[in-house]
Amino acid sequence: MAAPIVPESDSIRRAVSLLNAMDPGRFPRLLCRLLQKLHLKAESTFSEEEEEKLQIAFSLEKQDLHLVLETISFILEQAVYHNLKPASLQQQLQSIHLDEDKAEAFASAWAAAGQETIEKFRQRVLTPQKLETVGWQLNLQMAESMQAKQKSPQAVLELGVSNEDSKNLKKVFVEFSHQELFEFYNKLETIQAQLDSLT
Repeated sequence: MAAPIVPESDSIRRAVSLLNAMDPGRFPRLLCRLLQKLHLKAESTFSEEEEEKLQIAFSLEKQDLHLVLETISFILEQAVYHNLKPASLQQQLQSIHLDEDKAEAFASAWAAAGQETIEKFRQRVLTPQKLETVGWQLNLQMAESMQAKQKSPQAVLELGVSNEDSKNLKKVFVEFSHQELFEFYNKLETIQAQLDSLT
């Protein structure tokens, strides 16, 4: 069997038990809807009202419904990324203990719309803007009153970004306080660690 596309983590195990308990009659329709909207990252697949109806239809708490929807989307995105055949997808899902009827529903939905979904992903622009230059400066604001000898340093980042369509450089200025810059730095460290783990 191919390398597993879905890691067996605690949240995946929890999601699998929730998926196995879902109504098999309604499940394929949910899969089809998620597949249709999978490539539209910017927008939510379901409105709040629709999510409430799904909670009732599948007897799920809001948090569990979100876990189920995120897991289904993750599995389908992995199928896109690995360009899986329907039978291989079914096999992979049964290996993480997804019931046969649910794994078959995934395979059927993937057989029907998988290639079209992969094509939509290929056409999607992944990086509409690219970072070209980075500059910075430090601003020191002194307090207004003579009694208050307070200084508030501000870092200003100047990011030069270009669009794929035009080569014009657009400058974006971002101002940070010391605390905001520290939090931003920590986020960059996390991103770097995740990138390192993938290489």
